[in-house]
Amino acid sequence: MSIQKEYELGFFHKYLTVWVALCIIIGIGLGAAFPGAAQFLNSLSIAQVNIPVAIFLFAMMYPIMVQIDFSEVVNAVKAPKAVLLTLIINWGIKPFTMFFFAWLFMRVIWAPFIGYEIAGEYIAGMILLGIAPCTAMVLVWSYLARGFMGLTLVLVALNSLTMLVLYAPLGNFLLGVADMYVPFITIFLSVMLYVGVSLVAGYISRTRLIKTRGIDWYERVFLKNMGTISIIALLATLIFLFMLQGSVILEAPLVVGMIAVPLIIQTLVIFLIGYIIAKWIGLTYEEAAPAAMIGASNHFEVAIATAVTIFGLTSGAALSTVVGVLIEVPIMLVLVRICLRTRNWFPAMKKIA
Repeated sequence: MSIQKEYELGFFHKYLTVWVALCIIIGIGLGAAFPGAAQFLNSLSIAQVNIPVAIFLFAMMYPIMVQIDFSEVVNAVKAPKAVLLTLIINWGIKPFTMFFFAWLFMRVIWAPFIGYEIAGEYIAGMILLGIAPCTAMVLVWSYLARGFMGLTLVLVALNSLTMLVLYAPLGNFLLGVADMYVPFITIFLSVMLYVGVSLVAGYISRTRLIKTRGIDWYERVFLKNMGTISIIALLATLIFLFMLQGSVILEAPLVVGMIAVPLIIQTLVIFLIGYIIAKWIGLTYEEAAPAAMIGASNHFEVAIATAVTIFGLTSGAALSTVVGVLIEVPIMLVLVRICLRTRNWFPAMKKIA
């Protein structure tokens, strides 16, 4: 019997855009009221890694990793077209369309309003978002769109593993093209620190707890509040970021809108590419919805972590990744509605008895 695991938008997930907006206000307010405190927290670093941010980011990533059953990867052969489509879009198309839209808006359309150097940092942040396909929230989007959750788990696992291999070289190449040269080893170590460590910790926790306490206890008790912990850690990180980014936003509030426009366009374009190709190659609706949405959504935790580590907390790159969080939920909810309204375009998946 095929079992569909249910995912619902919890309180924090449902109103994530509202919480992000509140974090912006709180962070800016705290930064203005206590500038010395923000600078002190920024100084708590070892080898360019900010300790408070590292703790927050691990708290974001670990709850994601403990929810992934990587043994499901072996089932990818059951839907090879959907898997290949997702991998091609995420790693062969999406990074380059993001680079194009970032360059188009920051170097051409917004060029008269933004300085060349800071525009390069905005581009770098958008590139880091573009090469980080979603590996957590897509479970929610797939459920809301009535997608095939078994396939979604496979795609999540594959993207998590593939990111360890491709994120650093793609980031190094595209940042170099954008005249933002960052050593390959810097990006690689950043990904290994924030993805690799949490992945290993999540894998060990999952295997040992399931072995000692059973899968039922693990899913009903241990995983019960993991999503909330991840979101709280994200919001705490954002408050910290905006304590240091506040002066930039107050001086140029339109910058947030300028960054949001290409990010929104990129999200819609990638979704349409995936959805149309899914229709063309004959995927069922339950396969097409998650395959298209996993590319449209971004793994903003990794992007934020990498941007902060490489460029710093107060950089334009960090700001770009934060704006990515701001637009994520409302845009993806729109795409869920589009999927549900067009599900009759695709053949339905046959139920397995």
